[in-house]
Amino acid sequence: MSSRETVTAPADAAERRAVKPVVCYPVETLPVPDMDLLARARETLVKVDEVIVPPREGATFSVPKGHFFRILSIDGPQVGDLNLWNADDLTERFYSGKTRALHATHVTTGNRLWSTFPNLRPMATITHDTLGWYGFDEYGGSVHDVIGTRCDPYTNRLLSGGDYHHCCHSNLTRALAGAKGMSFSEAEPFVHDVLNVFMCTGFTADTHQYFMKASPVRPGDFIEFFAEIDLLGGLSACPGGDCSAKHSSDVAVCHPLKVEIFKPDMDTLKDWPFPERNAYVNPA
Repeated sequence: MSSRETVTAPADAAERRAVKPVVCYPVETLPVPDMDLLARARETLVKVDEVIVPPREGATFSVPKGHFFRILSIDGPQVGDLNLWNADDLTERFYSGKTRALHATHVTTGNRLWSTFPNLRPMATITHDTLGWYGFDEYGGSVHDVIGTRCDPYTNRLLSGGDYHHCCHSNLTRALAGAKGMSFSEAEPFVHDVLNVFMCTGFTADTHQYFMKASPVRPGDFIEFFAEIDLLGGLSACPGGDCSAKHSSDVAVCHPLKVEIFKPDMDTLKDWPFPERNAYVNPA
């Protein structure tokens, strides 16, 4: 068929479009975290470490199983790109696509970040989100998305013809390489699609394109997670700043981000069902 040929709608086009949607995954059987128990654990938190992520750079941090960590806005509105790995096995890492399928395009308190196959278990549970009030705006935008991939130098090269070395992909790769004593090329395959922390995104109503708009985050806002397994985290302070105009840029105003690690009274979590790797066994 020529690209210029007209496609004619069938006579029953309206009937086909009117078919009601079905949610893909019946999550009624999905294990629900005991948020009341986590709330009691939160009352005992003691800060044990912190990491500052400089503007347009990345950094790693470690969170033992049963600890909590927060990502905070400290100096001004700033978006961050988050990667998570099993601290003992980099092949088990955050699976944004499955997290999106099980929860939603944007995540908040009570949602979990799930890991890749063949593990498929919760890596972290979101326990507090000071931007939980935002919801969805008139443009269909919301915060903390699992739909974007991360700004990267390859797409930047494709679209602009130029090279930029502080994309979130590059920042995360350099941070992981430094933490693990790897070369850039060794670390790069472990960097994966992100949780876009504080980023306000959605899809345009007319062209259905992925959009971003100025993040509503302000100094003092944070998102907090409970580590379900031993975690190595990577966070990039996006070169787009609050992502109000563009990313992969030295023009945008950027700010640092802070990561704080907290230890609870572990006795409060003695009955917590820390997740094992997925029990599915391939018959082959």
